Amino acid sequence: MLNPLRFIQPKWYLNAQFPDEKLSDIQGMHRLTNRRILLGITGGIAAYKSAELTRLLKGAGADVRIVMTSAATEFITPLTLQALSGHSVHLQLLDSEAEAGMGHIELAKWADLILIAPASADFIARFSAGMGNDLLTTLCLASDAPICLAPAMNQAMWRDPRTQDNVRRLSAQGVTLFGPGVGAQACGDTGPGRMLEPEELAELTAEQFQHGALAGKRVFITAGPTREPLDPVRYISNHSSGKMGYALAEAAIDAGASVKLISGPVTLAPPARAECVQVETAEQMLAASMDGIDSCDLFIAAAAVADYRPVAIAEHKIKKGSEEIMELRLVKNPDIVATVAGLATSRPFTVGFAAETRDVIGYARSKLARKQLDLIVANDVSNPEIGFNSDDNAVTLVSAQEEINLAQASKRQLARQLIEQIALYISRNDSSTT
Repeated sequence: MLNPLRFIQPKWYLNAQFPDEKLSDIQGMHRLTNRRILLGITGGIAAYKSAELTRLLKGAGADVRIVMTSAATEFITPLTLQALSGHSVHLQLLDSEAEAGMGHIELAKWADLILIAPASADFIARFSAGMGNDLLTTLCLASDAPICLAPAMNQAMWRDPRTQDNVRRLSAQGVTLFGPGVGAQACGDTGPGRMLEPEELAELTAEQFQHGALAGKRVFITAGPTREPLDPVRYISNHSSGKMGYALAEAAIDAGASVKLISGPVTLAPPARAECVQVETAEQMLAASMDGIDSCDLFIAAAAVADYRPVAIAEHKIKKGSEEIMELRLVKNPDIVATVAGLATSRPFTVGFAAETRDVIGYARSKLARKQLDLIVANDVSNPEIGFNSDDNAVTLVSAQEEINLAQASKRQLARQLIEQIALYISRNDSSTT
């Protein structure tokens, strides 16, 4: 027999003498934000619990894709799980329609974690033997993601030496077991082998992920340029590529945040796990920024917003006349970051950007104070090796008290450093207000 302490049990199980400790408010569930969970369901009566497990994982912010064995479909319908997960359920290894969407190899690469719940004795035996005779076992063999099993079977099947040998082998290979629990079973027996409850499995799944620096935070990020139309074919804009803002969105997602990316016209593909809102003008960007601002914890204004727009937009293309000089009348655009920073209620922690060509730190400090920002990221765009359209950047993070220089690096690397630093400031700010 295996020592039951070798298996991960939820906190309530290890502290069952305290009946007041319940899972109505599951701890650490924010760690599931933006996580990609591949939920495998095998044949067993406990498959009905997988519907509630799917709901809990989705409710915590995870993206859940489901793979079912043929036996599992005898206990719960794919349609039920499709409705709960929001995605088609994967059933067959060789399915031309499914392969056209997300093939089994892509699905294996997609997952941050694979959870098999319930994991039947049959599945455990096949997986332990290294078989890939259905979609679920093939995915497990093809994926580098951590794999967790929630065993569910009759107590005699669980105690069988062959099942125990299979479990030992998988455990030695790094597979994590959640449970099983002990208690009454559907067959009428009592003992070890029942699948843990959905709340318990959701808690244990969340614990497999490290606490992200922005876990549970809602982050809005503006990126790219704005375009201010002169007529149906011409506009005023700038050289911003959006690369810095998009890199910040990816870094914030990796840090556990729920991200809304508000983007001007760029040629970049939006991060897969971000809510992306496409805009063109400064006024559209302001409207998108204010939409849902009450739920925003952190606002990062990385976009290069046009300071002015034409007073009037010509209905038709402006024709070249005989005049040597054409005058345009412009009106000031709304200041998006100052508007957010100036909110009287529900003001998020606000970070601005200062792209300057001279006296970079001086102008950045002036902007920080004038717009009442918490932090400002200053960079010198006069250097052709960094800034607009380049893949690299070098910036200085400026607060009221200090300056932190971040040396030249790829915008992706720099974004991660900035998110780490911003998260530290937020943590200090939260501590000082409690």
